[in-house]
Amino acid sequence: MRRRWRVDGCGYAAGVLGMVLCGCTKYRPQPLPTAPDLAQTPQLTVPAEKYWLLGLRPHAIPVEGLDVTTVETLAVFNNPDLKAARLEAGVASAQLLEAGLLPDPELDANFAKSALDYGGAMGLTQDIRALLLRGAAKASAQATARQVNLNILWQEWQVAERARELFVQMCAETQLRGVLAQTQTLLAHRYQQDHAAMQRGDATATTVAADGSALADANTSLSQLETESNTNRHALNALLGLEPEAQLHLIGPVDLPQPSPKEFAQAVAALPRERADLLALQAGYQSQEENVRRAVLGQFPALSAGVDMERDPVEGVNAAGPHVALSLPLFNRNRGQIAMQRATREALRAAYQARLDAAQGEADQVWQATKILAAQLRTLEAQLPELEQTAKAAEESYQRGNLGAAAYAGAETGYLAKEAEAIRLRAALENARSALRTLLALPFVAP
Repeated sequence: MRRRWRVDGCGYAAGVLGMVLCGCTKYRPQPLPTAPDLAQTPQLTVPAEKYWLLGLRPHAIPVEGLDVTTVETLAVFNNPDLKAARLEAGVASAQLLEAGLLPDPELDANFAKSALDYGGAMGLTQDIRALLLRGAAKASAQATARQVNLNILWQEWQVAERARELFVQMCAETQLRGVLAQTQTLLAHRYQQDHAAMQRGDATATTVAADGSALADANTSLSQLETESNTNRHALNALLGLEPEAQLHLIGPVDLPQPSPKEFAQAVAALPRERADLLALQAGYQSQEENVRRAVLGQFPALSAGVDMERDPVEGVNAAGPHVALSLPLFNRNRGQIAMQRATREALRAAYQARLDAAQGEADQVWQATKILAAQLRTLEAQLPELEQTAKAAEESYQRGNLGAAAYAGAETGYLAKEAEAIRLRAALENARSALRTLLALPFVAP
């Protein structure tokens, strides 16, 4: 009987140890990549139904080029930063899993031998307070997981808005390139004519110098445009997860609608319920509320209970019974944790209020900017037909010899300058409306 208890006890412990080892997860190293993971051509790498943008349904890539909807979709699906952010959601899911797991019981055993007999002790203990705190821990982890997912959603909205902004800028740059090239050609022709006239003694050096200065300004404008185009092209390629050398052909308009005053007021009032970043802060605050509740629950005595079995190695007497351990809350009482968690909650509350206040202020600022830009564009567009007609009349008079080259060039370059200004204004207005829809969390719209 003596040996049987010892063998059975050792066998039970060995069996438990075997089950623990069999259930362990194996370690598998995963090396870092050694080369960029960028595509050569735009393509959807994620099923379209897996991710979404409110009001926007992904569609196949057009054969003739990339429209704004396709650019937004590709940015949300293929952006490297978003891919990494989505993997971070797995960390929050793992934390939620950990918070929902029951605490493992603790098994301890020892063996003793005397001249008379074999003996030892074995005990199985469960942490009871951990079970009591499990609900608050799980609720906190659930709120944290919601916060992570909402932050990713807000990041998706920002990436889509940035892609739309770059789309607008690059389309405007294509139009500007034609206008500036036309201006450069006109000024270069005038410079050559006046320089030749100066050689014949029919023009002064002052006139030629003025022509050269105007031509230099036109060349500078074209050079700056090329630099901006290069920067924006690389930025859009990076946003879409494409190689830097990838060439994109952008097609189609953007033409975002202007929210009415009523729509603007309703959207501002709905910001706490609609904007993903505000919802994420709300989820983070809820998670902290659960942390405060867990800290308050943690002030109660730590309690563990279990069962002990023991055999005296001298007398050979077996003993078994329950085991309870209770901490005495005399000095600590978890007061430090309660104070820290409450202070953190107040900080999060203030941060949310600040973000909500800033959201309303930013939305109103951009809303006013859209109205100012729209008014400026209407005024300029009303002037363009008259300026175009004046430039055409000046060209006809110049061709008939009734108008000097300087007057003709002045009329033509004046019209081209206003046309370039109109292109920039349209792009600024479209980008402002795009930013406004993001700030108001309004649905995405296809042109």
